[in-house]
Amino acid sequence: MGILSILLTAAVVGAVGIIVGFLLVTAGEKFKIETDEKVIAIRAQLPGNNCGGCGYPGCDGLAAAIAKGEAPANACPVGGAPVAEKISAVLGVEAGETKKMVAFVRCAGDCDTALDKCNYVGIRDCRAAAVVPGRGAKHCVKGCKGFGSCVTACQFDAIHVVNGIAVVDPEKCVGCGKCAATCPNGLIVLIPADAKYVVRCNSQDKGKAVKEACAAGCIGCTACTRQCEFGAITMNGNVAVIDQEKCQGCGKCAEKCPSQIIRRRSS
Repeated sequence: MGILSILLTAAVVGAVGIIVGFLLVTAGEKFKIETDEKVIAIRAQLPGNNCGGCGYPGCDGLAAAIAKGEAPANACPVGGAPVAEKISAVLGVEAGETKKMVAFVRCAGDCDTALDKCNYVGIRDCRAAAVVPGRGAKHCVKGCKGFGSCVTACQFDAIHVVNGIAVVDPEKCVGCGKCAATCPNGLIVLIPADAKYVVRCNSQDKGKAVKEACAAGCIGCTACTRQCEFGAITMNGNVAVIDQEKCQGCGKCAEKCPSQIIRRRSS
């Protein structure tokens, strides 16, 4: 091969390289994604659990929403007040009030109090049991099935099945709500971490049917509502419900509850 051929080949390769490089630069400018420095700064303050408890698709989604003003600075349930303060500093705004929420299981029907109607044989999963006839072994179809779907959903080791029902460890719970979203009976709700009294029942059955199914169920007697001086406890159908914003923690409702399903959270 002569020197002329070598030079010609090198020139062609060089020209092609220049053209390709120019096209890549042009395409990069045309299709580049603008980076919002505010989103990056907010994302850096989020814990990175990607639990979805904020209602957005992970921490990236929440960071983008906060930057756009679509979500408040205190929207992360895992980070709580410390993270809210850091994000507020990034945004240059005042941090809003952040109240720690924890999961609570509205059921006291453990192996000692809840009666079984059959011997359940099937997949040991609450969601699977909820779609078969009978909805599990317990007489109370609204009670905790005890198969631990909520345990599997929790990333923080904050909920376990103890003696047949799910029990939340409030010290570990971050209030992400994944366990609540998983429970097919809607037994798990988020309540303020400083809530004093709770109703450990979710059954809408009437008193006689409740007693036939569980020794620890609300019989709908309304004795608790007559005792409360603050209007904090009402009836949702046949089960008592406490408004934690109104509750003063006097305990009179618990004293008068014949089923003892209104209890202090520490008990």
